[in-house]
Amino acid sequence: MQTRPQLPRRQQGVVLLIALIVLVAMTLAGLGLIRSIDTGVLVSGNIGYRESAVASGDSGVEVARTWLINNQATLNNDQTAFGYYSTRQDSVDLTGNKTVGTADGVDWGGSNPSAPVKAFDAGTTVDGTGNHIYYVIQRLCKVPGSINDPLQDCTTIAVTGMGSSQNAPDYSGYALAIKNEVYYRITSRIEGPKGTVSYVQAIVLV
Repeated sequence: MQTRPQLPRRQQGVVLLIALIVLVAMTLAGLGLIRSIDTGVLVSGNIGYRESAVASGDSGVEVARTWLINNQATLNNDQTAFGYYSTRQDSVDLTGNKTVGTADGVDWGGSNPSAPVKAFDAGTTVDGTGNHIYYVIQRLCKVPGSINDPLQDCTTIAVTGMGSSQNAPDYSGYALAIKNEVYYRITSRIEGPKGTVSYVQAIVLV
């Protein structure tokens, strides 16, 4: 008895459909991985810019501190051309974030010409990074003038001065001179690549 050959089954296409679904899923996963890597690189770059700006801010603080040391004899009054103010200016918005759009802030390189405080432009040659540095120095006193003025109110510290006991008749009763030294607040603003803006602030004793 002769049997008839069986005809091949018609393909249903199930395997092809599954393969296409898997391919789409893998493609989406690959795109997600690429975006994740790009985001990581971007975040790392931003952190690098911020750290560079902070380091430049420290350089700006050192430049301002050096200026204070070299000009100790003239610190009782404002020297706006050098970004120095002999009062603490409690009402000034140093970063411009508290009262945006008002004229009570700092003019950082022409950013706010109506601001009462003018920052000193230290340029981009302070540390060689290319970041632009500005700074403002404020003496922590209520009014201009000597820290010994009766109406004055300064943040100071008592420091033992230099002296000699050579001519003292009784060493046990001899004391070195005590003098008050005032604190200064230095605020440094750093403008870097891609619109990076950072602030560094330090309180120094000169």
